[in-house]
Amino acid sequence: MTASDFSEDAGELCGFASEGSLAVNRKWKLRCVIFGCGMLLAGFLCSPAAFGQAAASSATQDAKPGEAAPAGWEQLTAYQKSQLVQVFNDWAFLAKYREADSTLGAPAAGEARVVFLGDSITEGWGKPNRGEFFPGKLYVNRGISGQTTPQMLVRFRQDVIDLKPKVVVVLAGTNDIAENTGKMTLEEIEGNIASMSELARANGIRVVLCSVLPASEFSWHKGLEPAPKIKALNEWIKAYAAKNGFVYVDYYSHMVNGEGGLKAELSPDGVHPNKADMK
Repeated sequence: MTASDFSEDAGELCGFASEGSLAVNRKWKLRCVIFGCGMLLAGFLCSPAAFGQAAASSATQDAKPGEAAPAGWEQLTAYQKSQLVQVFNDWAFLAKYREADSTLGAPAAGEARVVFLGDSITEGWGKPNRGEFFPGKLYVNRGISGQTTPQMLVRFRQDVIDLKPKVVVVLAGTNDIAENTGKMTLEEIEGNIASMSELARANGIRVVLCSVLPASEFSWHKGLEPAPKIKALNEWIKAYAAKNGFVYVDYYSHMVNGEGGLKAELSPDGVHPNKADMK
Protein backbone atom coordinates (compact mmCIF):
# COMPACT_ATOMS: atom_id res chain seq x y z
CA MET A 1 0.00 0.00 0.00
CA THR A 2 1.46 3.30 -1.08
CA ALA A 3 1.20 6.75 0.50
CA SER A 4 -1.50 7.62 -2.07
CA ASP A 5 -3.51 4.54 -1.04
CA PHE A 6 -3.39 5.68 2.57
CA SER A 7 -4.45 9.18 1.50
CA GLU A 8 -7.42 7.89 -0.51
CA ASP A 9 -8.63 5.69 2.33
CA ALA A 10 -8.32 8.53 4.81
CA GLY A 11 -10.16 10.88 2.46
CA GLU A 12 -13.05 8.44 1.98
CA LEU A 13 -13.37 7.90 5.70
CA CYS A 14 -13.39 11.61 6.50
CA GLY A 15 -15.82 12.20 3.61
CA PHE A 16 -18.21 9.65 5.13
CA ALA A 17 -18.05 11.53 8.42
CA SER A 18 -18.94 14.79 6.70
CA GLU A 19 -21.76 13.45 4.51
CA GLY A 20 -23.43 11.69 7.39
CA SER A 21 -22.95 14.50 9.84
CA LEU A 22 -26.63 14.57 10.75
CA ALA A 23 -26.58 10.93 11.72
CA VAL A 24 -23.05 10.62 13.07
CA ASN A 25 -22.30 12.09 16.43
CA ARG A 26 -19.38 14.41 17.13
CA LYS A 27 -17.37 11.74 18.88
CA TRP A 28 -17.49 9.40 15.87
CA LYS A 29 -16.49 12.20 13.47
CA LEU A 30 -13.53 13.09 15.67
CA ARG A 31 -12.41 9.48 15.66
CA CYS A 32 -12.65 9.45 11.86
CA VAL A 33 -10.51 12.56 11.57
CA ILE A 34 -7.90 11.20 13.98
CA PHE A 35 -7.80 7.90 12.11
CA GLY A 36 -7.47 9.70 8.79
CA CYS A 37 -4.55 11.78 10.04
CA GLY A 38 -2.88 8.68 11.38
CA MET A 39 -3.24 6.96 8.02
CA LEU A 40 -1.71 9.97 6.25
CA LEU A 41 1.27 9.92 8.65
CA ALA A 42 1.72 6.21 8.19
CA GLY A 43 1.56 6.65 4.43
CA PHE A 44 4.32 9.24 4.55
CA LEU A 45 6.50 7.14 6.79
CA CYS A 46 6.09 4.13 4.53
CA SER A 47 7.36 6.01 1.48
CA PRO A 48 11.03 5.37 0.56
CA ALA A 49 11.79 9.12 0.55
CA ALA A 50 11.15 9.26 4.29
CA PHE A 51 13.97 6.92 5.17
CA GLY A 52 17.08 9.06 4.70
CA GLN A 53 20.53 8.66 3.23
CA ALA A 54 20.72 4.90 3.55
CA ALA A 55 19.35 3.47 0.30
CA ALA A 56 16.13 1.57 0.81
CA SER A 57 15.03 -0.79 -1.94
CA SER A 58 11.42 -0.26 -2.96
CA ALA A 59 8.92 -2.93 -2.00
CA THR A 60 8.46 -5.46 -4.79
CA GLN A 61 5.48 -7.68 -5.27
CA ASP A 62 5.67 -11.36 -6.26
CA ALA A 63 1.97 -12.05 -6.21
CA LYS A 64 0.82 -14.58 -8.79
CA PRO A 65 -1.97 -13.73 -11.26
CA GLY A 66 -5.31 -13.83 -9.51
CA GLU A 67 -3.80 -13.53 -6.05
CA ALA A 68 -4.32 -10.37 -4.01
CA ALA A 69 -1.11 -8.62 -3.06
CA PRO A 70 -0.51 -8.32 0.69
CA ALA A 71 -1.54 -4.97 2.10
CA GLY A 72 0.10 -2.45 4.40
CA TRP A 73 2.78 -3.81 6.70
CA GLU A 74 3.40 -6.96 4.64
CA GLN A 75 4.31 -4.89 1.57
CA LEU A 76 7.14 -3.07 3.33
CA THR A 77 10.76 -4.13 3.04
CA ALA A 78 12.58 -5.19 6.19
CA TYR A 79 14.44 -1.86 6.15
CA GLN A 80 11.21 0.13 5.87
CA LYS A 81 9.67 -1.82 8.73
CA SER A 82 12.68 -1.15 10.94
CA GLN A 83 12.57 2.56 10.16
CA LEU A 84 8.85 2.82 10.85
CA VAL A 85 9.31 1.16 14.24
CA GLN A 86 12.28 3.43 14.92
CA VAL A 87 10.30 6.60 14.19
CA PHE A 88 7.56 5.67 16.63
CA ASN A 89 9.86 4.36 19.36
CA ASP A 90 12.89 6.69 19.23
CA TRP A 91 12.56 9.46 16.63
CA ALA A 92 15.82 11.18 17.60
CA PHE A 93 17.79 7.89 17.96
CA LEU A 94 18.67 8.65 21.57
CA ALA A 95 19.26 4.95 22.18
CA LYS A 96 22.04 4.65 19.59
CA TYR A 97 24.76 6.16 21.80
CA ARG A 98 23.05 5.95 25.19
CA GLU A 99 25.19 3.11 26.50
CA ALA A 100 28.39 4.47 24.95
CA ASP A 101 27.71 7.87 26.53
CA SER A 102 27.14 6.35 29.96
CA THR A 103 30.35 4.31 29.86
CA LEU A 104 32.53 7.05 28.39
CA GLY A 105 32.94 8.82 31.69
CA ALA A 106 34.18 12.32 32.37
CA PRO A 107 37.22 13.65 30.49
CA ALA A 108 40.55 12.81 32.06
CA ALA A 109 42.64 15.57 33.54
CA GLY A 110 44.14 17.56 30.70
CA GLU A 111 42.00 15.84 28.06
CA ALA A 112 40.74 18.16 25.35
CA ARG A 113 37.66 16.14 24.44
CA VAL A 114 36.10 16.89 21.07
CA VAL A 115 32.66 15.62 20.01
CA PHE A 116 31.74 15.39 16.34
CA LEU A 117 27.99 15.67 15.78
CA GLY A 118 26.44 14.99 12.42
CA ASP A 119 24.86 12.56 9.99
CA SER A 120 26.26 9.69 7.90
CA ILE A 121 29.15 11.83 6.65
CA THR A 122 30.34 12.11 10.26
CA GLU A 123 29.37 8.58 11.24
CA GLY A 124 31.27 7.20 8.24
CA TRP A 125 34.60 8.60 9.36
CA GLY A 126 36.70 5.74 10.65
CA LYS A 127 35.20 3.14 8.33
CA PRO A 128 37.64 1.33 5.99
CA ASN A 129 36.48 3.07 2.81
CA ARG A 130 36.17 6.51 4.41
CA GLY A 131 39.54 7.01 6.07
CA GLU A 132 40.46 6.81 9.72
CA PHE A 133 38.76 9.01 12.27
CA PHE A 134 41.69 11.08 13.59
CA PRO A 135 43.96 8.13 14.53
CA GLY A 136 45.55 8.54 17.94
CA LYS A 137 43.06 11.20 19.00
CA LEU A 138 40.44 10.50 21.65
CA TYR A 139 37.74 12.26 19.72
CA VAL A 140 34.12 11.18 20.07
CA ASN A 141 32.03 10.39 16.99
CA ARG A 142 28.32 11.00 17.45
CA GLY A 143 27.17 10.95 13.84
CA ILE A 144 23.97 9.13 12.86
CA SER A 145 23.17 8.28 9.26
CA GLY A 146 20.17 10.08 7.81
CA GLN A 147 19.72 12.54 10.67
CA THR A 148 18.37 16.05 10.37
CA THR A 149 19.05 19.07 12.57
CA PRO A 150 15.85 18.76 14.66
CA GLN A 151 16.86 15.21 15.59
CA MET A 152 20.38 16.34 16.49
CA LEU A 153 18.97 19.17 18.57
CA VAL A 154 16.88 16.69 20.60
CA ARG A 155 19.92 14.55 21.41
CA PHE A 156 22.35 17.45 21.82
CA ARG A 157 22.30 17.35 25.62
CA GLN A 158 22.81 13.60 25.87
CA ASP A 159 25.37 13.19 23.08
CA VAL A 160 27.27 16.46 23.48
CA ILE A 161 26.71 18.54 26.62
CA ASP A 162 26.68 15.64 29.08
CA LEU A 163 30.01 14.37 27.67
CA LYS A 164 31.64 17.64 28.78
CA PRO A 165 33.77 18.27 25.70
CA LYS A 166 35.96 21.28 25.15
CA VAL A 167 34.81 21.52 21.53
CA VAL A 168 31.84 20.36 19.45
CA VAL A 169 32.12 20.07 15.67
CA VAL A 170 28.75 20.24 13.91
CA LEU A 171 28.26 19.09 10.33
CA ALA A 172 24.54 19.11 9.57
CA GLY A 173 21.91 20.20 7.10
CA THR A 174 22.20 17.83 4.14
CA ASN A 175 19.32 15.62 5.24
CA ASP A 176 17.13 18.59 6.11
CA ILE A 177 17.41 19.74 2.50
CA ALA A 178 16.74 16.13 1.42
CA GLU A 179 13.51 16.30 3.48
CA ASN A 180 14.34 13.18 5.49
CA THR A 181 11.99 14.25 8.29
CA GLY A 182 9.71 16.36 6.13
CA LYS A 183 9.93 19.65 4.29
CA MET A 184 12.00 22.31 6.04
CA THR A 185 12.79 25.91 5.20
CA LEU A 186 16.33 27.24 5.32
CA GLU A 187 15.27 29.44 8.23
CA GLU A 188 14.21 26.37 10.22
CA ILE A 189 17.51 24.60 9.52
CA GLU A 190 19.43 27.71 10.49
CA GLY A 191 17.41 28.03 13.69
CA ASN A 192 18.30 24.48 14.74
CA ILE A 193 21.99 25.04 14.06
CA ALA A 194 21.83 28.29 16.02
CA SER A 195 20.07 26.56 18.94
CA MET A 196 22.74 23.86 19.16
CA SER A 197 25.46 26.48 18.99
CA GLU A 198 23.86 28.55 21.74
CA LEU A 199 23.44 25.49 23.97
CA ALA A 200 27.10 24.68 23.51
CA ARG A 201 28.23 28.21 24.29
CA ALA A 202 26.01 28.33 27.39
CA ASN A 203 27.80 25.22 28.65
CA GLY A 204 31.32 26.46 27.99
CA ILE A 205 31.83 24.39 24.83
CA ARG A 206 33.63 25.91 21.87
CA VAL A 207 31.74 25.64 18.59
CA VAL A 208 33.05 24.60 15.18
CA LEU A 209 30.49 24.83 12.37
CA CYS A 210 31.20 23.00 9.12
CA SER A 211 29.86 23.83 5.71
CA VAL A 212 27.42 21.38 4.17
CA LEU A 213 29.07 19.32 1.45
CA PRO A 214 27.93 20.10 -2.10
CA ALA A 215 25.33 17.89 -3.77
CA SER A 216 23.34 18.28 -6.97
CA GLU A 217 21.07 15.27 -6.43
CA PHE A 218 20.05 12.88 -3.65
CA SER A 219 19.75 9.28 -4.80
CA TRP A 220 17.08 8.56 -2.18
CA HIS A 221 14.96 11.64 -2.96
CA LYS A 222 15.46 12.84 -6.49
CA GLY A 223 14.24 16.08 -8.02
CA LEU A 224 14.82 18.43 -5.09
CA GLU A 225 17.57 20.48 -6.81
CA PRO A 226 19.59 20.86 -3.58
CA ALA A 227 22.63 22.71 -4.96
CA PRO A 228 21.36 26.32 -4.59
CA LYS A 229 19.86 25.55 -1.17
CA ILE A 230 23.15 24.12 0.08
CA LYS A 231 25.03 27.15 -1.24
CA ALA A 232 22.63 29.53 0.53
CA LEU A 233 22.77 27.56 3.79
CA ASN A 234 26.57 27.62 3.75
CA GLU A 235 26.58 31.38 3.23
CA TRP A 236 24.41 31.73 6.32
CA ILE A 237 26.54 29.33 8.41
CA LYS A 238 29.70 31.24 7.48
CA ALA A 239 28.15 34.61 8.38
CA TYR A 240 26.62 33.25 11.59
CA ALA A 241 29.94 31.75 12.72
CA ALA A 242 31.78 35.00 12.05
CA LYS A 243 29.17 37.05 13.91
CA ASN A 244 29.33 34.83 16.98
CA GLY A 245 33.03 34.11 17.12
CA PHE A 246 32.69 30.45 16.13
CA VAL A 247 35.11 28.56 13.90
CA TYR A 248 33.87 27.90 10.36
CA VAL A 249 35.28 24.99 8.35
CA ASP A 250 34.83 25.45 4.61
CA TYR A 251 34.63 22.05 2.92
CA TYR A 252 32.24 23.31 0.29
CA SER A 253 34.44 25.59 -1.80
CA HIS A 254 37.16 22.94 -2.10
CA MET A 255 34.80 20.14 -3.14
CA VAL A 256 32.14 21.72 -5.37
CA ASN A 257 32.07 21.20 -9.13
CA GLY A 258 30.72 23.50 -11.82
CA GLU A 259 27.14 22.28 -11.33
CA GLY A 260 27.10 22.80 -7.58
CA GLY A 261 27.58 19.09 -6.91
CA LEU A 262 30.35 17.07 -5.29
CA LYS A 263 33.37 16.41 -7.50
CA ALA A 264 33.14 12.89 -8.94
CA GLU A 265 36.63 11.88 -7.82
CA LEU A 266 35.77 12.73 -4.23
CA SER A 267 32.64 10.64 -3.80
CA PRO A 268 31.16 7.26 -4.77
CA ASP A 269 27.58 8.58 -4.83
CA GLY A 270 27.64 12.37 -5.10
CA VAL A 271 26.91 12.88 -1.40
CA HIS A 272 29.32 10.95 0.82
CA PRO A 273 33.06 11.68 0.65
CA ASN A 274 35.42 8.83 -0.11
CA LYS A 275 38.73 7.97 1.55
CA ALA A 276 40.70 10.30 -0.72
CA ASP A 277 38.38 13.18 0.15
CA MET A 278 38.70 12.53 3.88
CA LYS A 279 42.45 13.13 3.58
